[in-house]
Amino acid sequence: MRYETEPDRIGKNAVERPAVRRPGRREFIALGAGAFAVALTPRFLRSGPQLVRRSVPVMGTVADIAVVHRDVRHAHGAIDAAVQALFDVETTMTRFRTDSDIGRANLGAAKDAVAVTDATAHVVREAIRWAEGTDGAFDPAILRLIEAWDVAHRREPPPRDVTARYADRRLYRSVETGITAGRRVLRFHDADVALDLGGIAKGYGVDLAVAALRDWGVTDAIVNVGGDLYAAGASLEGDPWRVGIRSVSHANAITGTLEIRDQAVATSGDYEQGFDHDGRHYHHLLDPVTAEPRLSPAHSLTIVADDCLTADAAATALFGATAEETVRKLASLAPRAALARPA
Repeated sequence: MRYETEPDRIGKNAVERPAVRRPGRREFIALGAGAFAVALTPRFLRSGPQLVRRSVPVMGTVADIAVVHRDVRHAHGAIDAAVQALFDVETTMTRFRTDSDIGRANLGAAKDAVAVTDATAHVVREAIRWAEGTDGAFDPAILRLIEAWDVAHRREPPPRDVTARYADRRLYRSVETGITAGRRVLRFHDADVALDLGGIAKGYGVDLAVAALRDWGVTDAIVNVGGDLYAAGASLEGDPWRVGIRSVSHANAITGTLEIRDQAVATSGDYEQGFDHDGRHYHHLLDPVTAEPRLSPAHSLTIVADDCLTADAAATALFGATAEETVRKLASLAPRAALARPA
């Protein structure tokens, strides 16, 4: 597959990027919406093992699962288990339900300890680790700031006096995870703390979905949840899975490809949610230091890692950093993860 390149100048730096190219029907059959397209061979072109696929709305996006297996019924059973794993994470960690772990913590953890599952405590601890490792560039405790910006519905920035109170607060430092009476608990030591695990829980859900597939004996599969993807084993042809990264400006085009096997890949971008006002684009990836959308030299960041929680957290936490900063932070926080370099 050939790509033409053209210079893209950002400030003083010249970067070569693949020119946008629309994939042919036989080259990519997209697994639903999101940041990626996956190369698949249509069933009618193959005999033997089949590619069994399903799409399910979950976590505010679409989960697409494809399993390579000879027994279609068994494949569907495995997919059922993977989908249930995704729904379990959503039910437990969403901020949009008052009866979830996160919903209950946001309502009461500033007053008293709130019991949560081991899984939720684990994801919160990982989120705090990424917050500390990025010096507060990522903060899972700024839900109130996210609500103030509400980029999905606003058409102009919120008043500065509303958002300024959250600037450079490092609210993650006021989140405590502990054990009380043998149960994991969360405590908040600042009334402005409210958790949003949207930058990490989806990746964790993908990991659990893959684990569920493996429990069913599935070794070759793709799980793609709106920009967080894990490629297990090999494709139908026995080769590494070939993943196309979608263009930030052309929904039906790709800008490059990755070949991965038993790895996760996640993308964060400023094009997914936002609005334009007075010549500036305001997006959903907020900078906790400035309390505004992050300024970035690139419109997206793609990370490859051994697990999707790591890829998801890194893509969210490091969006807006330079390539050099990204590589340096990955070396300390996730040494086996890497900045994706699509072909």
